[in-house]
Amino acid sequence: MADLGTNVARVTEILESPANRRRRRWRLVKDRLVGVLVGSGGVAVIVALVLIFVYLLYVVLPLFSPARIETLRVHPMDDLAPAMYLAVEEQAELGLHLGADGTARFFRLRDGAPVDVLDLTPVLGGGVTAVAETAVGGGLLALGGSGGGVAFAAHRYTVTYPGDKRLITPGLEWPYGTQVLPLLAPDTPVRRLAAGAEADTLMVVAGSGDRELIGRRMTLQTSLMDDTATLEEVARWRLHVADGVAHVALDGRGRLLYVVRSDGLLEVYDVTGRTTPVLLDSAPAVAPSQQVTAARMLLGGISLLVADDGGGLTQWFVARGPGEEHTLERVRGFSQAGAITHLAPELRRKGIVTVTADGRVGVFHATAERSLLDESIGDERLRRVAASPRGDRLLVEDEGGRIHVLALDNPHPEVSWSALWHEVWYENHDEPKYMWQSSAAANDFEPKFSLVPLTFGTLKAAFYAMLIAAPLAVLGAIYTAHFMDRRIRGYVKPAIEVMEALPTVILGFLAGLWFAPFVEDNLPGLLALVMLLPVAVIAFGYGWGRLPEALRHRVPEGWYVVLMVPLLVGVTALALALSHPLEVLLFDGDVRQWLSARGIDFDQRNAIVVGLAMGFAVIPTIFSIAEDAIFGVPRHLSHGSLALGATTWQTLYRVVLLTASPGIFSALMIGLGRAVGETMIVLMATGNTPVMDLSIFQGMRTLAANIAVEMPESEVDSTHYRVLFLAGLVLFLFTFMVNTGAEIVRQRLRRRYSSL
Repeated sequence: MADLGTNVARVTEILESPANRRRRRWRLVKDRLVGVLVGSGGVAVIVALVLIFVYLLYVVLPLFSPARIETLRVHPMDDLAPAMYLAVEEQAELGLHLGADGTARFFRLRDGAPVDVLDLTPVLGGGVTAVAETAVGGGLLALGGSGGGVAFAAHRYTVTYPGDKRLITPGLEWPYGTQVLPLLAPDTPVRRLAAGAEADTLMVVAGSGDRELIGRRMTLQTSLMDDTATLEEVARWRLHVADGVAHVALDGRGRLLYVVRSDGLLEVYDVTGRTTPVLLDSAPAVAPSQQVTAARMLLGGISLLVADDGGGLTQWFVARGPGEEHTLERVRGFSQAGAITHLAPELRRKGIVTVTADGRVGVFHATAERSLLDESIGDERLRRVAASPRGDRLLVEDEGGRIHVLALDNPHPEVSWSALWHEVWYENHDEPKYMWQSSAAANDFEPKFSLVPLTFGTLKAAFYAMLIAAPLAVLGAIYTAHFMDRRIRGYVKPAIEVMEALPTVILGFLAGLWFAPFVEDNLPGLLALVMLLPVAVIAFGYGWGRLPEALRHRVPEGWYVVLMVPLLVGVTALALALSHPLEVLLFDGDVRQWLSARGIDFDQRNAIVVGLAMGFAVIPTIFSIAEDAIFGVPRHLSHGSLALGATTWQTLYRVVLLTASPGIFSALMIGLGRAVGETMIVLMATGNTPVMDLSIFQGMRTLAANIAVEMPESEVDSTHYRVLFLAGLVLFLFTFMVNTGAEIVRQRLRRRYSSL
C-alpha cells in the first residue's frame, strides 16, 4: 500500500508539474481555436449560400417589376390639325406630327419647338385622310389623300456630330417619287388604308369606308441609268364586304388581308393571287354589344391587335388546323378600364400601348400575356399614342390638341409566370408550346423564355445518369465492401476513386466526338449487350453453383469476381460483333431509317450517350461514399448475425444495409446533385437542343449547360441576362430543397437504425 501511495503521489506530482500544466493549457487553447475555426468555417459556408441566394434574387426581381410612366412635359399644339400619325425618333429627341391638313411637323420633345415643317398637300392634292405603315417601325408610310390616291413617304433622321455635339436632322423621303397611285374614284377620300411589303413587292389596299375595298399589288422597278425606283402594277382586284368596312390591315409580307367589318366580324383573306381575294376564315372580333375602335398589326406583321370600346384588347393570327386549313385564332386578350381609342405597338418588342377616352394609358406585352400598366394622365380624351423605338418615351395626343411627352420605365416586359412555366402560343406556331429561344437576328423576333424545356432536360439527363450510375455504384459498393477479398478491394476502390479525378470536359469531349458516333454505329450491339449481360451473369452463377465443391473451393472466397472479368469482356465483344448482323436482320440494314419510319427521331448525341457519360462521372462519387458506409458497419453486428444462424445475404440486407442506409442515401443524393449540376458533359455530349422528349434517342438542354452557353453572349442587365440568373436560381433552389430533404431523411434513418 505504501508503494501504491508513493506511485500515486509521484504521478500526481508529474501531472501537476508546471510543464504539464502549460501543455494542458496549450492543448485547451488549440482545441478551442480549432472549434472556433471549424464553427467559423461552417458559418461562413452558410453565409456564402445566403449571399448567393440574395444576389440571385437581386438580379432576378427586376424581371417582375411593373411598368411606370412619368409625364415629362405637355406641349400645347392648338394650331395643329388632329394627328393622323405620330412618331418618335431613336434618341427620343424629336417627334413627328402628321396632321390631317397635310402638314408634317418635326418638333423637339423637350420644348415642343418645330424643327422642320413640310406641306404634303401639293403631292396628295389635299389633306391626309389615312396613314398606314408598311411594317411596324420601318418608317415607310402609305399616305391616303382626299383625292382618292396614295403616295409613299418615309421619315428619316440623319445624325451628325458638328463640334462633337450630336445633331439630328429630320426629313421626309419619297422612295418611289412623288407620284400618287390612283386607287379610288377621283375626289373620293381614302378612309381605310393598309400596306405591306416583301422584298420588291408592295401591296396596297384602300377603301372609302363603304363596302368596297380596292387592292393593288406592285413590284419595284429600279432604273439602271439613274437608280430611280418606280412601281409597276402586277395585280388589281375589288372586294365587296358585307355590312361595311371598319378597319383593314395587311400582314408584314402583304399576303394576308384582315378586314374588321362594321358589325364586329373579323375576316382574313389570302391576297397573293391576281384575282379576287380568297376568304380563309372569319370570327367575331368583339362581343355583339361592343364596337371595334382600333386595329393594328403587332411588331413582325403576323398578329393583329383589335381594341374595342369596352376596354378589351385581343391578339389574333392565322394558324393551320388539323387538316392543314387556315384558321383565325384568338390567341390572348387583355382588358383596360375605359374605352380604348387608339393603340400603338412597340417597335422592338411585342409590347402594346393603348389610350382611352377617359385619359388612361395602358401598357401590355403580348407574348408574356402581361398587363404592365393602366394609369390615368388626365381627364381629357386621348386620341392617339406613339412609342419610341427604344420603348422609353411615349407621345400622347389628347382631344384638345396637346402633346404629352411621357417617360416609360418598362425594361423587362417579356417575362411573366405564364411565359416561364406555362405553354405559350407563339407566332408562326399551330398550337401552344413550351419553347426556349432567347435570341435571333431579326428585330421583330419573339423571345421564348420558357424554363420548362430546360428543367425537363435537366431532370431527363439526371434520370438517365442515375439510372445507370445508381445500381452499378451501389451494388458495386456492396460487393466490394461485403464480399470482395481485402487485397482485391485495395486495388479496386482506389482505381474507381481515381475515375472521379478525370476532368468532366475530357469526358464530355470523348463522349461527343468518339462515343456518340460509336453508339450510332453499334446501337443494335449495345441493345443486345443490355440483354446478354444479365443472362450471362445469371448463367455463370448457375453453372458455378453446379460445379463440384472441390473445384469451387480452390478459388479463395472473395476472388470470384476475377473469374467474371473474361466473361464480361467476351460477352461485350460478342454483342458488338453481332451489331451489324442484327442491324441487317432486324432493322433492314439501317437502324436510324427503321426508327424514322416509325416516327422515332434519332439524334446522334442523345440520352443514351449522356446517361453513359454522366453515369461514368457519377459512379465514383456514389461508390466511394456508399462503400465507406457499408464497410464502416461495425463487425460485431455482422458477426453476431452470422453467429445467430443468419446467412450472409440475410445479414447483408437485414443488418448491414439497414445500418449503412443513411450513408447509402447520402451517396445517392450527392450523386443526384452532381448529375443535376453537371455542365460540360451535357454541353458536349448532347445536341444541346431544348426539346421535351423522353425518348432515349433524343438529346436535351439542361439549365446548367444553357447558362454556360448563353451567359457570355448576353447583354448585362438585359432580360436575357436576368432570365439566365433566374435559371441559376431555379437550379440553386432545386438542389437546396433536394439536399435539405435528403438530410432530413438521412437523419431519420440514422436515428432509426442507430440502436442496431
